Amino acid sequence: MKSGARIEAFLEMMSAERGAADNTLASYRRDLEDASEHLGGRLADADAAGIRGYLDDIASRGFATTSQARKLSALRQFFRFLYAEGLRSDDPTGILDSPKKERPLPKTMSEGETGRLLDRAAAEAQAPSGDEIPGATRMHALVEVLYATGLRVSELVSLPLTVALRDERFFVVRGKGDKDRMVPLSPKAREAMRRWLVKRNSDPKLAESLFLFPAASDSGHLPRQVFARDLKGLAARAGIASAKISPHVLRHAFASHLLQNGADLRAVQQLLGHSDISTTQIYTHVLEERLLKLVNEHHPLAD
Repeated sequence: MKSGARIEAFLEMMSAERGAADNTLASYRRDLEDASEHLGGRLADADAAGIRGYLDDIASRGFATTSQARKLSALRQFFRFLYAEGLRSDDPTGILDSPKKERPLPKTMSEGETGRLLDRAAAEAQAPSGDEIPGATRMHALVEVLYATGLRVSELVSLPLTVALRDERFFVVRGKGDKDRMVPLSPKAREAMRRWLVKRNSDPKLAESLFLFPAASDSGHLPRQVFARDLKGLAARAGIASAKISPHVLRHAFASHLLQNGADLRAVQQLLGHSDISTTQIYTHVLEERLLKLVNEHHPLAD
Protein backbone atom coordinates (compact mmCIF):
# COMPACT_ATOMS: atom_id res chain seq x y z
CA MET A 1 0.00 0.00 0.00
CA LYS A 2 1.52 3.35 -1.06
CA SER A 3 1.70 6.45 1.17
CA GLY A 4 -1.29 8.08 -0.55
CA ALA A 5 -3.48 5.04 0.09
CA ARG A 6 -2.31 4.84 3.71
CA ILE A 7 -3.16 8.50 4.23
CA GLU A 8 -6.64 7.81 2.85
CA ALA A 9 -7.03 4.81 5.17
CA PHE A 10 -5.97 6.93 8.14
CA LEU A 11 -8.47 9.68 7.25
CA GLU A 12 -11.22 7.11 6.83
CA MET A 13 -10.47 5.73 10.30
CA MET A 14 -10.50 9.24 11.80
CA SER A 15 -13.88 9.90 10.24
CA ALA A 16 -15.56 6.58 10.95
CA GLU A 17 -14.13 5.69 14.36
CA ARG A 18 -13.40 9.06 15.93
CA GLY A 19 -16.00 11.22 14.25
CA ALA A 20 -13.48 13.83 13.09
CA ALA A 21 -15.11 16.90 11.52
CA ASP A 22 -14.59 17.75 7.86
CA ASN A 23 -12.36 20.72 8.72
CA THR A 24 -10.21 18.49 10.94
CA LEU A 25 -9.88 15.87 8.21
CA ALA A 26 -8.95 18.53 5.65
CA SER A 27 -6.28 19.86 8.01
CA TYR A 28 -4.83 16.36 8.53
CA ARG A 29 -4.81 15.79 4.79
CA ARG A 30 -2.93 19.02 4.07
CA ASP A 31 -0.34 18.34 6.76
CA LEU A 32 0.26 14.72 5.76
CA GLU A 33 0.39 15.45 2.04
CA ASP A 34 2.83 18.29 2.65
CA ALA A 35 5.09 15.93 4.61
CA SER A 36 4.74 13.22 1.97
CA GLU A 37 5.72 15.64 -0.80
CA HIS A 38 8.85 16.66 1.13
CA LEU A 39 9.75 12.97 1.55
CA GLY A 40 9.32 12.15 -2.13
CA GLY A 41 5.94 10.47 -1.70
CA ARG A 42 7.31 7.94 0.80
CA LEU A 43 5.85 9.28 4.03
CA ALA A 44 4.64 5.86 5.20
CA ASP A 45 8.20 4.50 4.98
CA ALA A 46 9.93 7.51 6.55
CA ASP A 47 12.36 7.09 9.44
CA ALA A 48 12.96 9.48 12.35
CA ALA A 49 15.74 11.32 10.48
CA GLY A 50 13.41 11.94 7.54
CA ILE A 51 10.63 13.27 9.77
CA ARG A 52 13.13 15.47 11.62
CA GLY A 53 14.35 16.82 8.29
CA TYR A 54 10.78 17.71 7.35
CA LEU A 55 10.26 19.52 10.65
CA ASP A 56 13.49 21.46 10.09
CA ASP A 57 12.23 22.37 6.62
CA ILE A 58 8.91 23.80 7.79
CA ALA A 59 10.74 25.72 10.54
CA SER A 60 13.03 27.26 7.89
CA ARG A 61 9.95 28.17 5.85
CA GLY A 62 8.85 30.38 8.72
CA PHE A 63 6.00 28.32 10.15
CA ALA A 64 5.09 29.35 13.69
CA THR A 65 5.90 26.88 16.47
CA THR A 66 2.16 26.30 16.94
CA SER A 67 1.87 25.25 13.27
CA GLN A 68 4.95 23.04 13.58
CA ALA A 69 3.45 21.37 16.65
CA ARG A 70 0.15 20.79 14.83
CA LYS A 71 1.91 19.14 11.88
CA LEU A 72 3.92 16.91 14.18
CA SER A 73 0.72 15.93 16.00
CA ALA A 74 -0.83 14.85 12.70
CA LEU A 75 2.26 12.78 11.91
CA ARG A 76 2.22 11.16 15.35
CA GLN A 77 -1.40 10.07 14.93
CA PHE A 78 -0.72 8.81 11.39
CA PHE A 79 2.21 6.61 12.45
CA ARG A 80 0.37 5.35 15.52
CA PHE A 81 -2.39 4.26 13.16
CA LEU A 82 0.10 2.45 10.91
CA TYR A 83 1.63 0.72 13.93
CA ALA A 84 -1.75 -0.31 15.35
CA GLU A 85 -2.80 -1.71 11.98
CA GLY A 86 0.41 -3.73 11.65
CA LEU A 87 1.51 -1.68 8.65
CA ARG A 88 4.70 -0.65 10.44
CA SER A 89 6.71 -2.27 13.20
CA ASP A 90 7.78 1.04 14.74
CA ASP A 91 6.74 4.66 15.24
CA PRO A 92 9.44 7.07 13.96
CA THR A 93 7.85 10.03 15.74
CA GLY A 94 8.22 8.46 19.18
CA ILE A 95 11.72 9.90 19.72
CA LEU A 96 10.99 13.37 18.31
CA ASP A 97 10.54 16.34 20.63
CA SER A 98 7.73 18.80 20.07
CA PRO A 99 8.90 22.25 18.96
CA LYS A 100 9.27 24.58 21.91
CA LYS A 101 6.81 27.44 21.98
CA GLU A 102 8.50 30.80 21.86
CA ARG A 103 7.63 33.13 24.71
CA PRO A 104 6.59 36.46 23.26
CA LEU A 105 8.76 39.38 24.26
CA PRO A 106 7.07 41.65 26.78
CA LYS A 107 5.70 44.94 25.52
CA THR A 108 7.73 47.83 26.84
CA MET A 109 8.47 51.52 26.32
CA SER A 110 11.63 53.31 25.36
CA GLU A 111 13.39 55.49 27.91
CA GLY A 112 12.36 58.53 25.87
CA GLU A 113 8.68 57.59 25.92
CA THR A 114 8.80 56.85 29.64
CA GLY A 115 10.41 60.25 30.25
CA ARG A 116 7.67 61.99 28.27
CA LEU A 117 5.01 60.16 30.27
CA LEU A 118 6.53 61.11 33.61
CA ASP A 119 7.14 64.72 32.52
CA ARG A 120 3.51 65.05 31.44
CA ALA A 121 2.29 63.61 34.73
CA ALA A 122 4.50 66.06 36.67
CA ALA A 123 3.35 69.04 34.59
CA GLU A 124 -0.32 68.21 35.11
CA ALA A 125 0.17 67.70 38.86
CA GLN A 126 2.03 71.00 39.27
CA ALA A 127 -0.33 73.16 37.22
CA PRO A 128 -0.78 76.61 38.87
CA SER A 129 -4.52 76.14 39.32
CA GLY A 130 -4.15 72.78 41.06
CA ASP A 131 -5.68 69.63 39.63
CA GLU A 132 -6.75 70.96 36.23
CA ILE A 133 -7.14 67.31 35.32
CA PRO A 134 -9.00 65.44 38.09
CA GLY A 135 -6.65 63.15 40.00
CA ALA A 136 -3.48 64.59 38.39
CA THR A 137 -1.53 64.65 41.66
CA ARG A 138 -2.52 61.08 42.42
CA MET A 139 -1.63 59.96 38.89
CA HIS A 140 1.79 61.59 39.15
CA ALA A 141 2.48 59.68 42.37
CA LEU A 142 1.24 56.42 40.85
CA VAL A 143 3.42 56.53 37.72
CA GLU A 144 6.52 57.75 39.57
CA VAL A 145 6.23 54.96 42.14
CA LEU A 146 5.46 52.32 39.50
CA TYR A 147 8.45 53.23 37.34
CA ALA A 148 10.74 53.56 40.37
CA THR A 149 9.79 50.18 41.84
CA GLY A 150 8.40 47.90 39.11
CA LEU A 151 5.52 46.88 41.38
CA ARG A 152 2.70 44.74 40.12
CA VAL A 153 -0.38 46.91 39.59
CA SER A 154 -2.22 45.06 42.37
CA GLU A 155 0.67 45.81 44.75
CA LEU A 156 0.79 49.47 43.69
CA VAL A 157 -2.87 50.40 44.14
CA SER A 158 -3.07 48.64 47.53
CA LEU A 159 0.04 50.27 49.05
CA PRO A 160 -0.44 51.10 52.74
CA LEU A 161 -0.35 54.72 53.86
CA THR A 162 2.75 53.99 55.95
CA VAL A 163 4.87 53.83 52.76
CA ALA A 164 4.44 57.59 52.28
CA LEU A 165 4.88 58.45 55.94
CA ARG A 166 8.44 57.12 56.03
CA ASP A 167 10.82 59.24 53.97
CA GLU A 168 13.14 56.36 53.18
CA ARG A 169 14.94 55.16 50.08
CA PHE A 170 13.39 51.67 50.35
CA PHE A 171 10.17 50.15 51.56
CA VAL A 172 8.92 46.60 52.02
CA VAL A 173 6.03 45.34 49.89
CA ARG A 174 4.10 42.12 50.34
CA GLY A 175 3.72 40.37 46.99
CA LYS A 176 2.57 37.02 45.61
CA GLY A 177 2.44 34.20 48.12
CA ASP A 178 2.58 36.74 50.96
CA LYS A 179 6.32 37.12 50.37
CA ASP A 180 7.94 40.38 51.41
CA ARG A 181 10.57 42.10 49.31
CA MET A 182 12.43 45.37 49.51
CA VAL A 183 12.00 47.86 46.66
CA PRO A 184 13.68 51.23 46.04
CA LEU A 185 12.07 54.65 45.97
CA SER A 186 13.65 57.35 43.83
CA PRO A 187 13.75 60.96 45.11
CA LYS A 188 11.19 61.89 42.44
CA ALA A 189 8.86 59.13 43.59
CA ARG A 190 9.17 60.19 47.24
CA GLU A 191 8.45 63.81 46.33
CA ALA A 192 5.43 62.84 44.20
CA MET A 193 4.08 60.77 47.10
CA ARG A 194 4.54 63.69 49.52
CA ARG A 195 2.61 66.00 47.20
CA TRP A 196 -0.17 63.45 46.89
CA LEU A 197 -0.22 62.92 50.66
CA VAL A 198 -0.88 66.64 51.24
CA LYS A 199 -3.81 66.63 48.82
CA ARG A 200 -5.10 63.28 50.08
CA ASN A 201 -5.09 64.38 53.72
CA SER A 202 -6.99 67.57 52.89
CA ASP A 203 -10.00 65.41 51.97
CA PRO A 204 -11.76 64.11 55.13
CA LYS A 205 -13.19 61.15 53.22
CA LEU A 206 -9.72 59.99 52.19
CA ALA A 207 -7.67 61.01 55.21
CA GLU A 208 -8.92 58.22 57.46
CA SER A 209 -8.06 55.39 55.07
CA LEU A 210 -5.14 53.06 55.73
CA PHE A 211 -4.36 52.95 51.99
CA LEU A 212 -2.09 55.40 50.20
CA PHE A 213 -4.51 55.53 47.26
CA PRO A 214 -7.97 55.19 48.86
CA ALA A 215 -11.21 55.02 46.91
CA ALA A 216 -14.89 54.34 47.45
CA SER A 217 -14.58 50.75 46.23
CA ASP A 218 -15.22 47.33 47.74
CA SER A 219 -11.50 46.95 48.46
CA GLY A 220 -11.17 50.45 49.91
CA HIS A 221 -8.34 51.37 47.53
CA LEU A 222 -8.05 52.53 43.92
CA PRO A 223 -9.24 49.76 41.55
CA ARG A 224 -6.57 48.59 39.14
CA GLN A 225 -8.97 49.06 36.22
CA VAL A 226 -9.41 52.74 37.06
CA PHE A 227 -5.66 53.27 37.19
CA ALA A 228 -5.19 51.45 33.86
CA ARG A 229 -7.87 53.64 32.24
CA ASP A 230 -6.39 56.87 33.60
CA LEU A 231 -2.88 55.79 32.55
CA LYS A 232 -4.03 55.41 28.96
CA GLY A 233 -5.48 58.92 29.10
CA LEU A 234 -2.18 60.30 30.40
CA ALA A 235 -0.29 58.50 27.63
CA ALA A 236 -2.55 59.99 24.97
CA ARG A 237 -1.97 63.49 26.35
CA ALA A 238 1.78 62.80 26.27
CA GLY A 239 1.60 61.88 22.59
CA ILE A 240 2.01 58.13 23.19
CA ALA A 241 -0.43 55.66 21.63
CA SER A 242 -2.77 54.64 24.43
CA ALA A 243 -3.03 51.10 23.02
CA LYS A 244 0.69 50.71 23.65
CA ILE A 245 0.61 51.33 27.39
CA SER A 246 -0.69 49.63 30.51
CA PRO A 247 0.53 49.34 34.11
CA HIS A 248 2.16 46.04 33.14
CA VAL A 249 4.02 47.71 30.26
CA LEU A 250 5.44 50.31 32.66
CA ARG A 251 6.56 47.47 34.97
CA HIS A 252 8.34 45.88 31.99
CA ALA A 253 9.94 49.24 31.16
CA PHE A 254 11.32 49.39 34.71
CA ALA A 255 12.99 45.98 34.28
CA SER A 256 14.20 46.53 30.71
CA HIS A 257 15.72 49.93 31.44
CA LEU A 258 17.54 48.59 34.50
CA LEU A 259 19.10 45.80 32.44
CA GLN A 260 19.97 48.15 29.58
CA ASN A 261 21.89 50.30 32.03
CA GLY A 262 23.92 47.51 33.61
CA ALA A 263 21.74 45.86 36.26
CA ASP A 264 22.19 42.17 37.06
CA LEU A 265 19.40 39.75 36.07
CA ARG A 266 19.27 38.31 39.60
CA ALA A 267 18.82 41.76 41.10
CA VAL A 268 15.97 42.49 38.67
CA GLN A 269 14.39 39.15 39.62
CA GLN A 270 14.35 40.18 43.28
CA LEU A 271 12.98 43.64 42.53
CA LEU A 272 10.15 42.25 40.40
CA GLY A 273 9.28 39.63 43.02
CA HIS A 274 9.78 36.66 40.67
CA SER A 275 10.23 33.47 42.66
CA ASP A 276 11.90 31.73 39.70
CA ILE A 277 14.69 33.20 37.57
CA SER A 278 13.11 31.57 34.49
CA THR A 279 10.26 34.09 34.71
CA THR A 280 12.75 36.96 34.59
CA GLN A 281 14.57 35.41 31.63
CA ILE A 282 12.02 36.91 29.24
CA TYR A 283 14.34 39.92 29.48
CA THR A 284 17.46 38.09 28.29
CA HIS A 285 17.07 39.73 24.85
CA VAL A 286 17.92 43.01 26.59
CA LEU A 287 21.08 41.48 28.04
CA GLU A 288 22.05 40.03 24.65
CA GLU A 289 21.71 43.45 23.01
CA ARG A 290 23.78 45.04 25.78
CA LEU A 291 26.54 42.43 25.52
CA LEU A 292 26.66 42.75 21.73
CA LYS A 293 26.98 46.52 22.03
CA LEU A 294 29.69 46.10 24.67
CA VAL A 295 31.75 43.80 22.43
CA ASN A 296 31.29 45.96 19.33
CA GLU A 297 32.32 49.10 21.18
CA HIS A 298 35.22 47.82 23.26
CA HIS A 299 36.72 44.68 21.68
CA PRO A 300 40.03 45.54 19.94
CA LEU A 301 39.12 43.46 16.89
CA ALA A 302 35.60 44.87 16.50
CA ASP A 303 35.17 46.65 13.18
